[in-house]
Amino acid sequence: MKDLVSSWVESSARSTLSRLHQQIGVAGLAAAAAVPGLSAVFDQHSAAVRDILAAGVEGSAAVAGVVLLAGYTRGLLDEAKTKGWTFRIPADLSAWTTSDWMTARLVGVCSLAVSMDDRRTQPTGNG
Repeated sequence: MKDLVSSWVESSARSTLSRLHQQIGVAGLAAAAAVPGLSAVFDQHSAAVRDILAAGVEGSAAVAGVVLLAGYTRGLLDEAKTKGWTFRIPADLSAWTTSDWMTARLVGVCSLAVSMDDRRTQPTGNG
């Protein structure tokens, strides 16, 4: 039963991150590939989130990284909502360079989620 619950929780987390990626990550990461320096901004946000998750969650060793990332993201979005923030995808490539902190953080989350998935699908061992 515990494996079933863990699988459901991880599936829900992946769904949350997938929706975020479709809403903002696809466009943000495409902009980062096209605009010099923008990927560095998003990389800094990814690194900050990775550090937060690594250092700030008690008992996190037993929880999948994607679950921690989705939980962080939900908390971030809840806080943003209470402050009146809404998704505003920049209209063109140059507008990405002046996007707000929340937008940059969410694209950083998407980048981190993609890197987690990349590591998950890489072969292990000597095969």
